[in-house]
Amino acid sequence: MTPAHSSDASPLQRGTVIKSTGSWYLVRGATGQLYRCRLRGKFKMKGLKASNPLAVGDQVDFSVEAQAEGAGVISHIEPRRNYIVRRSVHKTGHVHIVAANLDQALLVVTLVSPATSFGFIDRFLVTAEAYHIPVTLLFNKTDLYDEEGVEYQAEIAGMYASLGYPSRTCAASIGEGVAEIDQLLDGKVSLLAGHSGVGKSTLINALVPDLDLKTAEISEFSDKGVHTTTFAEMLEVRPGTFIIDTPGIKELGLVDLPPAELAGYFPEMRALLGQCRYHNCQHIHEPGCAVREAVDQGRIALPRYDSYLSMLAGEDNRH
Repeated sequence: MTPAHSSDASPLQRGTVIKSTGSWYLVRGATGQLYRCRLRGKFKMKGLKASNPLAVGDQVDFSVEAQAEGAGVISHIEPRRNYIVRRSVHKTGHVHIVAANLDQALLVVTLVSPATSFGFIDRFLVTAEAYHIPVTLLFNKTDLYDEEGVEYQAEIAGMYASLGYPSRTCAASIGEGVAEIDQLLDGKVSLLAGHSGVGKSTLINALVPDLDLKTAEISEFSDKGVHTTTFAEMLEVRPGTFIIDTPGIKELGLVDLPPAELAGYFPEMRALLGQCRYHNCQHIHEPGCAVREAVDQGRIALPRYDSYLSMLAGEDNRH
């Protein structure tokens, strides 16, 4: 899908989309230079009804326009390794691609001030499972814990670790644990997510000290007056290490996930699939259900099972 070069454009070069305002895309070239690009023609992703053809993290081929400094035209999108979506707020039945080509996702959660619900955590984990993105939980604000809080956090971390979700603890406001998280980011493209109030911005500022300079550089190329809070943005921590900041995380929900497949995105339930008496068991009240038996025996944590039932019922338990 790469058209012939026009006489007023440079040869094609490869770049990464680091911000999107919906009509213009900010692309970082191989040397780190930024280009304000538009799409050539219409792009449709096979089998995906998306409201946005391009997302932060996409690898693209583009050419620089001779008549406008720093402007370019995108003519080709490389196949994505993975991506994560939320429901589109503009088009019914469509999704909005939040970010693409992720190495990992880091979910910032807090057990106090405010307390992140299990429902919110589990919805994010299920969504990440569906798109093959590994997740690490970042427990922030540990400086606010009392002794009981320390024990509770260890218990919750242990529950998720047993399912294959590692965690780190930090107190971003005082810089505690930030160095360990920085090591976790090294050489990767990481999606950073979290509910409002969990200290995500404080953590980003601690990880990227010259953030104001970087965002000012990016803003120079962005459309003035465009409301961009629902768009992700890629920030360079250092060469080869990037964070994708994701406002609007509340809308990250289960998109087109058939109820019959939901249990498969809970690792502890996935291990038991095929052991129920009925092949189409939904693990609610059916006799001979291996999942419910595991819940009764304490092999599946009750909060996780409650999250499953809530998602199955289509309830919004993300708060």
